[in-house]
Amino acid sequence: MSARPLVDVAVGVLIRPDGRFLLASRPEGKPYAHYWEFPGGKLESGESVAHALARELHEELGVDVGSVHPWIVREFEYPHAHVRLHFCRVYTWSGDLHAREGQSFRFCALDDLPDGPLLPATVPVLRWLSLPAIYAVSNAAELGAPDFLERLERRLAGGLRWVQFREPLLEKAAAESLLRQSLERVRHHGGKLLVSSRHPAEWWQWADGVHLTSRDLHDMASRPEGDWVGASAHRRADLERAAAIGADLAVLGPVAETASHPGVKAIGWDAFAAAVAGSGVPVYAIGGLTSADVKRARDAGAHGIAMQRSAWIED
Repeated sequence: MSARPLVDVAVGVLIRPDGRFLLASRPEGKPYAHYWEFPGGKLESGESVAHALARELHEELGVDVGSVHPWIVREFEYPHAHVRLHFCRVYTWSGDLHAREGQSFRFCALDDLPDGPLLPATVPVLRWLSLPAIYAVSNAAELGAPDFLERLERRLAGGLRWVQFREPLLEKAAAESLLRQSLERVRHHGGKLLVSSRHPAEWWQWADGVHLTSRDLHDMASRPEGDWVGASAHRRADLERAAAIGADLAVLGPVAETASHPGVKAIGWDAFAAAVAGSGVPVYAIGGLTSADVKRARDAGAHGIAMQRSAWIED
């Protein structure tokens, strides 16, 4: 634990409709001058994160932001300060951007970053930005394998990119065959497939990583091997554990009642927002949701939504 005072900082991730995001260089005279970062600034006494971000972006770049969506909170130790960064996503703003502090700025993509060094706290944000708004969970046991594979292909052709393979009701041989066929389709479309930890660990290695059940999340002493690690959560302690082991994402719910978990009480959006506030990992809302709920989920602090049945229903 650092003996230095903790400084709270509001950080804005401004995202255009085409997905490009704003990076700005740090001005001359500041620590890490000329390093690229997401813009923002310190909270003043008694100031909310949203108010501080609006003030800082107006002062630094001359824009007035619309809705501020809370996202992820992380602490970083720099030689000059111990900071707690409140990352927020912003999709609407007014005014023309201009550098009021002499800094450079540009809208970037993950494959089109500026020349020059990135501020260390900026690097993990780029990984979070690669996560999509929709995370689909397989449902072949209910649909039947042939029907599921047809729907998977159509969804991938329509833009779906992240899938969790979770089929505990299928016999092992049938599940393994389905996994291989699913993975082939997901890879063809440039997507990612995570395998539920209900399935053999060997399968995780074939795919792009593992999605841990809440029980397995707490049984893991450290982050499992794999490019990506997701985790299921039902309470705040699960999210804290996911952050502690270095998970890349978590799924929390059920937000609404679901047919797959009859009798399980839905937590609702208010409880969801309270649980994810200050989370150190991107969190997907799950449970009785459809793609129409993405904005509502973001307003509550979610990264996006996860779906099982509704992911495979025809539009």
